[in-house]
Amino acid sequence: MEYGFFAFLSRMKFIRRWGLMRNTRDESLSEHSHEVAVLAHALAMIGNRYFEKRLDADRAAVLAIFHDASETVTGDMPTPVKYFSSEIKTAYESVDAVAKEKLLAMLPDELRSDYADIFYSEDDPYLLRLVKGADTLSAYIKCIEERTAGNTDFKKAEKSILARLKGYKLEEVDWFLAHFAPKYEKTVDEM
Repeated sequence: MEYGFFAFLSRMKFIRRWGLMRNTRDESLSEHSHEVAVLAHALAMIGNRYFEKRLDADRAAVLAIFHDASETVTGDMPTPVKYFSSEIKTAYESVDAVAKEKLLAMLPDELRSDYADIFYSEDDPYLLRLVKGADTLSAYIKCIEERTAGNTDFKKAEKSILARLKGYKLEEVDWFLAHFAPKYEKTVDEM
């Protein structure tokens, strides 16, 4: 028997993000998922080292790697569209669930529950909040990169995403914003 799960996931590199925005550089879903995994891992480590938490940083990274995997089926739906109304949000959640099931069906039975545990993780709500924080932090970093490249189309998005990040009230995100985010404004030589 042959299975298409990983071949399908490899198509993440062809899914473009930020479809409603003019970009100085395209970002693929694959790149985004990698960055969110790195950031989620970092946020968990920050929580452990600076706030005496006991977070599983490796689990945070795995959840982040797969957080948008269903978009290999659905494509990237821009956030303003996804949350435009409660009806659209509910419809998107239904489509997302169907996409996840389609992906899971591409696995052997013996592996399906392992990946379902990642796709539908409910075991640690705080870790899921950190992954959401990392996802939003990735969007904020994209805005900074676009702005510093001279693209003013991201100015409004940058402000609203920063407000959303601060609204999460995650001390790990706040710490990252204070200690790591300023360097995203710098050139390689300035770092």
